Amino acid sequence: MSTANTPGPTVMAGPSRPVHRRLVLAICCLSVCVTGIDLTIVNVALPSISKELHASVSGLQWTVDAYSLVMACLLVLSGSMADRFGRKRIFQLGLSLFSLSSLLCGLAPSVGWLIAFRGLQAVGGSMLNPVAMSIIVSVFTDRRERARAIGVWGSAIGTTIAAGPVLGGLLVSGTGWRSVFWVNAPIGIAAILLTQRFVPESKAARGRAFDPPGQALIIVLFASIIAATIEGPRHGWADPWIVGLFVLAVLALIGMLIVEPRRSEPLIDLRFFRSPPFSGANTISVVMSAGLGGFLFLNTLYLQDLRHFSSLHAGLMIIPLAVGQAVAANLSGRLVASRGARLPLTLGGALLAVGGFLLVPLTAHTESVYLLATYAIFGLGAGMVSPPITNTAVSGLPPGQVGVAGALAASARQFGISIGVAVTGSIVAGTGAGFIDSSHAAWAGLGGCGLVALALGVISTSKWAKAAAARNGRRLATVPIPESQGRSAESIEAGKE
Repeated sequence: MSTANTPGPTVMAGPSRPVHRRLVLAICCLSVCVTGIDLTIVNVALPSISKELHASVSGLQWTVDAYSLVMACLLVLSGSMADRFGRKRIFQLGLSLFSLSSLLCGLAPSVGWLIAFRGLQAVGGSMLNPVAMSIIVSVFTDRRERARAIGVWGSAIGTTIAAGPVLGGLLVSGTGWRSVFWVNAPIGIAAILLTQRFVPESKAARGRAFDPPGQALIIVLFASIIAATIEGPRHGWADPWIVGLFVLAVLALIGMLIVEPRRSEPLIDLRFFRSPPFSGANTISVVMSAGLGGFLFLNTLYLQDLRHFSSLHAGLMIIPLAVGQAVAANLSGRLVASRGARLPLTLGGALLAVGGFLLVPLTAHTESVYLLATYAIFGLGAGMVSPPITNTAVSGLPPGQVGVAGALAASARQFGISIGVAVTGSIVAGTGAGFIDSSHAAWAGLGGCGLVALALGVISTSKWAKAAAARNGRRLATVPIPESQGRSAESIEAGKE
């Protein structure tokens, strides 16, 4: 086998010193927890932000989407920067940007400034999750220990997502919405100091080349789609600006199809999409994340604006969703290992569909027991789908290319959150009816996401899809690729053990 298809070596920089691996793992977990908690904690604060800053529905959509959109655009780039310039250095830079921008978010005088600072926050956040994974891989060299470390890391992120609604409710009820951002600063500062003291520097033996045209095109594509979807109801879908944004998205997509195949090291290798499991898994990732992002956005408005629950009460109501995610994710991982990806993908898609459609008849007086049960079902679906996505995406790909494939799947998740918030918010804002009447279609859309995930789960794990993936993998394996593209392959493989 060509060495181009094996993971690139890691170089440890600087003077050698004893590495406290468990402490490094704890520091990585602490650092990425702030990005995990940011999603749910901010959603709980949206009604308070709307009242104090006089934000419209589209302003609230941008408050959430500015973060996930920038993350989606920069995840692969940030990983490449860490490999080239040093993982510890980029990790600390990410922590610094995230902490500073969190403080600025808490000081924002208007919703426009808040959205801008949320974008800056995401720039820092994009340097944390993928780089933390690379640090863990470089420190835990034994495959079994590495697999356990990655499991702990993933559990820590899930735990903080579950804690977000409760913590957000406590902070908003006690000290106001600005505190949900300020709480990140002391955690970030502590993580910076601990990283400087205990985390060793490392980098790839050969950093992956940057792809400025590809990076620019992906930003234009994602941003124009999200902007048009959010602003369409306010300006009108026939407005020249909205039409222009959709045209720009089409041109960016065409540009990627023309430019990326001609790049020696493209940001997105379009050959991956010839694999049905890869294409299916990324689409499932988008629709699942769209459903989850749309659910969190709509549910926050429903509980606090319509039902007039306090921030803490609303946060507590979301706990069944988070618990369902945690339980189902653990079970799903075991099912993937023992029976493959088809069962958890199809079961998860069915649960998402059931949970979404059960929310369609929601009224201003729906019983809390009904809500809690439905939230739990939806959470079980989201948790069941998440683990097999990466496994399915890398099915049939050469080992040296699964790292990039995994990074693209992560970007698809972030873009899915953005589009879910944009679409559901636009449905609610785009009708003259009250929230309840207009939300019926939005909840039905979430159920539809589950049906799409179910169908793609069946197709992408079929014998035809596996055979096509194997053929594509053999073609890719015969084409030498830069060794740095395999930088995360070992972490993906370890996560499947």
